[in-house]
Amino acid sequence: MPGRSLLTRLIDDHLIEGGARPGDEIALRIDQVLHQDATGAMSFLQFEAMGMHRVRPRIVVQYADHQSLQNDSRHADDHRFLETACRRFGAYYAKPGVGICHVVHLEQFSRPGESILGTDSHTPHLGAVAMLALGAGGIDVAVAMGGGPYILPRPAIVRVELTGQLRPWSTAKDVILELLRRLTVRGGIGRAFEYVGPGVATLTVPERATIANMGTELGLTQSVFPSDDRTRAYFRLLGREEEWMPLAAQEDAVYDDHMSLDLDAIEPLVAKPGQPDAVVPIGEVAGTAVQQVIVGSCTNSSYHDLAAVARILGGRTVASSVSCVIFPGSMQTAVALTRDGHTLALQESGAVVTTATCGACPGYVHVPSVDTVSLRTFNRNFNGRSGLNGDRVYLASPEVAAVAALHGAIVDPRELGLVPPPVAMPARIDRDRTMIVPPDPGGADLPLWKGPGFAEVPLGRPFAGPLEAPVTIKLGDKISTDDISPAGAEAITFRTNVPKLAEYVFRRRDPDFVARARAAGSSIVVGGEAYGQGSSREHAAIAPMSLGVRAVLAKGLARIHRANLINWGVLPLTFAHPADYDGIEQGDILAIADPAGDLARDDVRIVNRRTGATIRARAGLTARECAVLLAGGVLAYTRAGVAG
Repeated sequence: MPGRSLLTRLIDDHLIEGGARPGDEIALRIDQVLHQDATGAMSFLQFEAMGMHRVRPRIVVQYADHQSLQNDSRHADDHRFLETACRRFGAYYAKPGVGICHVVHLEQFSRPGESILGTDSHTPHLGAVAMLALGAGGIDVAVAMGGGPYILPRPAIVRVELTGQLRPWSTAKDVILELLRRLTVRGGIGRAFEYVGPGVATLTVPERATIANMGTELGLTQSVFPSDDRTRAYFRLLGREEEWMPLAAQEDAVYDDHMSLDLDAIEPLVAKPGQPDAVVPIGEVAGTAVQQVIVGSCTNSSYHDLAAVARILGGRTVASSVSCVIFPGSMQTAVALTRDGHTLALQESGAVVTTATCGACPGYVHVPSVDTVSLRTFNRNFNGRSGLNGDRVYLASPEVAAVAALHGAIVDPRELGLVPPPVAMPARIDRDRTMIVPPDPGGADLPLWKGPGFAEVPLGRPFAGPLEAPVTIKLGDKISTDDISPAGAEAITFRTNVPKLAEYVFRRRDPDFVARARAAGSSIVVGGEAYGQGSSREHAAIAPMSLGVRAVLAKGLARIHRANLINWGVLPLTFAHPADYDGIEQGDILAIADPAGDLARDDVRIVNRRTGATIRARAGLTARECAVLLAGGVLAYTRAGVAG
């Protein structure tokens, strides 16, 4: 019998039921749950709406890491609600300032061999230490908190063999940018990457985390590294060596596909504005003037990243034309940087070292000025994600960002004669949980506090009979969840109020969409490839559903967004013949005579009333997904089951 890959072992160890082939539906047992505050509040509201009382997984942690801008009471209201929800339902509550969920969780709660489900698409960050780490929409996570399984298609597992070793000025960020350059944001859909080979041993856990984190931008279900001596050294640094265990693929492991990457050949890369896969060698953008440099996000805010920046900036001065901001990933990282003198070096250079938070990554703070270039170490640079429509955001490594801050332009550091910073790790990272409130064993009877801006969780509408509705918007390729339901301080304050949040649907793409959708009552959205890429936020399904969107017809759908559409009773359709996309115009009336029957046959026939053409589409639903969808989504399905 052939050996198993590491991911196969992790999946099989948590498998409740399901098939063994890629694409088969599988149900997984979840050991840990991770929430962030922009999505966790709705998930806890759904947990309450389903009649749940206490969380069941071994560890559930709610982080207050996104909504750190307290410009009025609404963010504080959400945090107060989350604190009471954690006490009542038995979860940890990580206060604002403790750091970014993935970074803190890696330091505090990660454990090789366990599974974790998070309401954030970058939860695969934890794959750096051989965890089965998956991102999902809030209601899927609410079900898992109640002890239910997480259900998803089994991914095809790709063996990614790393050879060689990164050269000076080449980084883990460049590794994942190189993969994005090769494969694009659609290249990982339906797949999971397992990193193997001699090059793996040359990478620290924070470097592995950068690669695993940004695998999400490829559309991957998961990225995973083995738990080896490097992993053990990291857990020893954390004071948690007793929680480490070795885990790796068996020697004769079988994979669904394979590829290789020579680390020696990796060079500094930059993603140009608009998409994280718009990747070019640094030489193609060298000389581009930069007015803002930001180092941080869950992807590049480790001690290793920021110590490298401190060594480059130390004894030098940030260019007068540049605003340079540094976001540590966790309070523990910030303490270690201060203890080792790096914070002083950063501050003396003219950089602003700020709170350990997601901060600027989702566009809540440090929004760039109009007609300027911002160079960031983040994972995404979708148009408008910075909080500014028409922004020009480039992505690069912390090292390239630091050099740009000194010169006021993107510069290839290899041409400057600078001494490259070493890969540095601290002597220790103190396991301080002062700002993490443990579960309250007696909190089950405590009331939930809800702010004045909270609204009821909506229910989807069941499908009964034919569907005939206008196309209220037609979109192109690579529409992100930021495009659908925007990030940023303006909209995030309404994440617990779907009617208010619905006012922002497609606002950056078409300000008239909301009025058009409301007038239509029921409507259909048409999109291109990779529709719904990016954040796992289910609000990008809930808010359009509340406006009457009944179906999304696209050339391709991102995995998590497709699941969210099903969970909220919106048909997730893909063109059987992508060329049919060209024959549809905004305003066309599309008709499906028998949605239930067509879905059961996976042959959905759509008639365009304007042209008379019949468009064929697929949904690829399992029997379970079909039942949930036709009922109007998970909540409606659950309530109908209870009522029955």
